[in-house]
Amino acid sequence: MSYTFVWAERCNMCGQSTENAKILGRRLNSHQGVRPVRRHGVTTSVQRCRGCGLVFPNPMPVPAAIDQHYDTPPENYWTGEYLECGSGSHEHYIAEFRRRWRDTGRAPKALDVGAGIGHNMLELQNAGFDTWGIEPSEPFRNQALQRAIPAERLLHATVESADLPTREFDFINMSAVVEHLLDPAGALQRAMTWLAPGGLIWVGVPSSDWLMARALNLAYRLQGHEFVTNTSPMHPPFHLYEFTRRSFEAHGHRAAYRVVASRVLVCDTFMPRAFQSAADRLMAATGTGMILDIWLAPR
Repeated sequence: MSYTFVWAERCNMCGQSTENAKILGRRLNSHQGVRPVRRHGVTTSVQRCRGCGLVFPNPMPVPAAIDQHYDTPPENYWTGEYLECGSGSHEHYIAEFRRRWRDTGRAPKALDVGAGIGHNMLELQNAGFDTWGIEPSEPFRNQALQRAIPAERLLHATVESADLPTREFDFINMSAVVEHLLDPAGALQRAMTWLAPGGLIWVGVPSSDWLMARALNLAYRLQGHEFVTNTSPMHPPFHLYEFTRRSFEAHGHRAAYRVVASRVLVCDTFMPRAFQSAADRLMAATGTGMILDIWLAPR
């Protein structure tokens, strides 16, 4: 894969200088495993903003084109379980949206950003939403269209290129999207222009406080290595950022939105079963789970 490495002078979310950001370590352009020192490849530094906790590679590896990452058969990107049934999170976010949205007596209009192979669009359709989507990957979109999703409702576009009306959507789903984007702050600002009065945006992103990442980073340091496991900018799933609630609060002050609610999800620890239960309890008690759920609304 071909990359251009671009130095970030300021944190994408809060705008603080990256000169003051903490350097966590280095990240390989492949899965690192327990002993990354035995692997060959290109590395980039990973930093954590002291102001808002955003974690990001710096310099940032910028692909020659988005197709380089996502123009791949869906089965090469997702596991078989996801291909069959999706993430299983739809019941929570649909119920949460309905609890927070002021019902106007009409079907709420939803936009699924990064619709992938269409799982969330189908769930929203089945739940009575007037559903639309955008997806930049042609192979992903093609598979979604095989799932009874009308082609005219799923645009082949990025957040940056999508031609969508302003103040149109009551609910915008940006879960598992923002961490993939070179400019998450710009994408959130653009999405806010598509939001109807009283609307909500749901964002689900990797947490930069995840306990398991900290544990593995410590294991690397004890081996005398400078590697870290945060982000995956040059290999699947191509995560460029990890966030805290403070990241969104700081950006919201600059972009005229507010954080309505947040929660941290434990998710899988990828540890032996003997440690799973104890790790789950610890992450739940300390707010150090893997995924950060954020609900946003205009100020």
